Amino acid sequence: MPGPAFDLSRFSFGITSAIVTSLALMIGLNQTHDPKTSIVGALLLIAIADNIADSLGIHIYRESVPGTESNPRVNTISNFATRLGVMMLFVAAVLLLPLTLAIVLSVAAGLALLTVLSYYIAHNQKTSVPRSIVQHLGIAMVVIVLSHFLGQQIGNMFHA
Repeated sequence: MPGPAFDLSRFSFGITSAIVTSLALMIGLNQTHDPKTSIVGALLLIAIADNIADSLGIHIYRESVPGTESNPRVNTISNFATRLGVMMLFVAAVLLLPLTLAIVLSVAAGLALLTVLSYYIAHNQKTSVPRSIVQHLGIAMVVIVLSHFLGQQIGNMFHA
């Protein structure tokens, strides 16, 4: 039986990481004194620095596992490009839209992307699609909610 048209493993980590990290950052930093500047700056830093660190981690992991592909560059490059692309969509939303609308649309788009990814993974693995979607969205929502409350607490500490 043929596999998917493309290898989801090349994109799944990057998409998930970009969505959850970006949304958590946006929600948490929305509580700061100058949220738009803070959010854009943090997203750009993470889009580059953390993205390179994660891509290097994936590259080294793939090299260290016996029996995996001999050239892990494809996974490394696809992870980097996927994360960068998704995060730049969130940066564009924050730069071009009123902040509240940008955050709401980013959360909706991020959760929709995560839903689609979860669907395809579950479908390809022949596991429960609803269970996969609920698990993945549930974890993402926990991170988003915790980031909101952490952002409030940090904001309160510095505005007291």
